[in-house]
Amino acid sequence: MNNDTRSRFGGVDLSSLCFRCFPLIEETGAFISSQFGKVDDSAIEEKSLNSLVSFVDKTAEEMLILGLNAIFPEAGFLTEEEMVAPANTASAEWQWIIDPLDGTTNFLFGLPNFAFSVALAYHGAPVIGMVYEVNRKEMFYAIKEGGAFLNGNPIRVGKASALKQALAATGFPYSQFDRLPFHLDAVGRFQRQTRGIRRWGAASVDLAFVACGRFDLFFEYALNPWDVAAGILLVTEAGGAVTDFWGSEGDYSGREVLATNGLLHPSALEVLAEAHYASSSMSNLSGD
Repeated sequence: MNNDTRSRFGGVDLSSLCFRCFPLIEETGAFISSQFGKVDDSAIEEKSLNSLVSFVDKTAEEMLILGLNAIFPEAGFLTEEEMVAPANTASAEWQWIIDPLDGTTNFLFGLPNFAFSVALAYHGAPVIGMVYEVNRKEMFYAIKEGGAFLNGNPIRVGKASALKQALAATGFPYSQFDRLPFHLDAVGRFQRQTRGIRRWGAASVDLAFVACGRFDLFFEYALNPWDVAAGILLVTEAGGAVTDFWGSEGDYSGREVLATNGLLHPSALEVLAEAHYASSSMSNLSGD
């Protein structure tokens, strides 16, 4: 990282900081892997409708918080399981955004697709993003203006230039069902216009797979910042595009996420707009 780039991020060497996190990421991944298939039903909690958590999520989050705080104590935390004191949950400049186990339901049901996600945000925008896919031991990471990588090798988004060439991915809301008619309509449209749709069950992995060209596009709504912060940086640093469903950039809330290889973005936005208007028309006709 050159001095000009470093000066724009508070004098912090983002590359060095990212690399210092790798041992912690690997240690956390080894812990999660060691617990796969061993969590008893009695140890599972339901935080809210269809949102499950176990001691694995909480322990992994605690490991990450302690380790990241030691590496870069200037940053506050935004975490899914809220395992931090309120005094350390916010920072004027820097914030770690953590999902300690993305794909918890997969993990608890014995499906080998889950990851954890760590992003460092500077003034609200991710500048470091790390997604560790536990089963394949795949370490995806991205550094603002420094590229995206998988296990040390540069990655780029796919080259599909038309939807008919694309493999798409999505996720389904587990509690917010008010927009489900729109989502199902969009799924149907993408299914007819692409080479297929996959539902992987972990948004951070979906985004990482867009970044490395395994998927060409991904769309989902009703996510959270910890689901998407690292993955958004991965996609954009790998040459892709990420917006909401209407084409606006810079939203890291997870409210709406459309990630593509960039070439497909206009077509994908058009499909989502058509689904929106179709579902709105049906709702008006039904009197809802």
